Parts: sequence; C-alpha cells; structure tokens
Amino acid sequence: MTTWTTTIDSPVGPLLLTSDGTSLTRVLFDAEPDPEWSTEPCALLDEAVRQLEEYFAGERTEFSLELAPAGTEFQRRVWGMLREIPYGETTTYGTLANRLGNPRTVRAVGLANGRNPIAVIIPCHRVIGADGSLVGFGGGLDRKRALLDHETEVATGFKSSLW
Repeated sequence: MTTWTTTIDSPVGPLLLTSDGTSLTRVLFDAEPDPEWSTEPCALLDEAVRQLEEYFAGERTEFSLELAPAGTEFQRRVWGMLREIPYGETTTYGTLANRLGNPRTVRAVGLANGRNPIAVIIPCHRVIGADGSLVGFGGGLDRKRALLDHETEVATGFKSSLW
C-alpha cells in the first residue's frame, strides 16, 4: 500500500502530512518522512494543505477531510470526541472520561490524547488539566498555547500577531 507524504511550514513549525490516497493518516510536528513514502502529487494531501493554510490564516474553524488515524478502538473513540470540541473552546481529560461513561479512565484518555496521530485537525490541543492548566501535548506546551491563543483570538475577532 502506498503512503503519500508532504511537509508544510506553519506558524507552529513544520508539519508532516501522510495519506493512504483516500484519507489523511497523519499530521505530525517535526517528523521526518519515511524514504519509502511517495512524494508524488496527492489530491487529498493538496486539500489538507489548503485547509491547514486556511486554519492558520484564521479563515477556517472546521476541517472537512476524510481521516483514518491508526489506533486502538479506545483511542479512536477518544479522538472522535476530540473532534467534537468546538473551535476556540477547551475541555478536560476528566470531562472526556465521564463522557465515555467511566471517570476512572481519565489517565487512559490522557494517553490516547497524547498518541493522536493527526495533530491540529483532531484537536488534542483543546484538552487541558482539571485546574485549567496546560498539560501534556506531543508538540510541546508552547505549540499548545499558540494553537489555543490562535483559536481564541480568531473566535473573538482579535487577530494574533503570531501569524
């Protein structure tokens, strides 16, 4: 099976995107492509790049891409819930665990959140600690803060100087 890849520059650093030709499979920070992956043109990656550019320009608040993140059933359930967090808003790991029907899964929710293979588009950056603090983000807390600030500023009409 062919994996297509491209890398884009963004205000939060380089993003590596991959596709299986029908779905977006990864958006990763600071990752290197596998030499076996194809860099030939891929319409789905072109669309993903366009939508990410619109997001970073403050012109897009929702993504409309076919996604196929690789993970366990539990991880995919958590990632599905992440996609339901409204743009410019946050939730907690505990709230997500409660929505899953078991508040004791809060740690597992955190681990699933940290293994999200499609950063930004599956908005794991919108999950914060119970006390409102920024905790755990595979791209680093500076990127998490930048993404949250960007969304808050776009949602309130104040344009960020970071972009």
